[in-house]
Amino acid sequence: MPARRREREPRAENPLRFLLRIPVPWVFVLTYLLGVAIELILRPQTQLKTQAGVSVAGGVLFAIGAAIAGWGLLTFRRARTTTVPGEASAQLVSWGPYRFTRNPMYVGLIIAYLGEVGILRQFWPVILLPLTIAYVNWTVIPLEEAKLKEVFGADYDRYRARVGRWI
Repeated sequence: MPARRREREPRAENPLRFLLRIPVPWVFVLTYLLGVAIELILRPQTQLKTQAGVSVAGGVLFAIGAAIAGWGLLTFRRARTTTVPGEASAQLVSWGPYRFTRNPMYVGLIIAYLGEVGILRQFWPVILLPLTIAYVNWTVIPLEEAKLKEVFGADYDRYRARVGRWI
C-alpha cells in the first residue's frame, strides 16, 4: 500500500486576533485601566512615593508620545490611507515619522503610556505594558506587515531593510 501523503496541519491562528476588533489605541487604554484597577485593589490608599519631578517628567513624556503618535496619524491621513490593521493601504508611507520607525503611532502610544504612569505615579500599569507591547509586536504588526508585503512587494522589502520596526 503506498504511503499516504500527510496533509499539512493548518497553522494555528493567534489566539489574540480577536482583539483586532478593538482599535490598538484602545488596547493601550484598556490595559492602563486594568492596571489602575489592580492598583486600587492591591494598594488602595497609596501612590508610588516619588519626587514631584516624576509627575513633571511624566507630563513631558506624555506630550512627546502624543506628538509622535499624532504625527504618525496625521501623516497617514494626509496620505489618505488606512490605520486599520489588516486593511490594504492606499500607499506606502515612508516620510514624516515613518523615516525613523515603521510604527511611530505605537512608539508614541508607549511613550505616552509611560508618561501617564509618571503623571499619576502608578506601578501596575507599568507591569502590564509589556503584555500590550507583546500583543502589538506579535499579533498586530505581523498582520500589518503581511498586508504591506502583499500590496507593495519589493518596495516594502526595501523600506523594511532601511527602517526599523520600533526605532
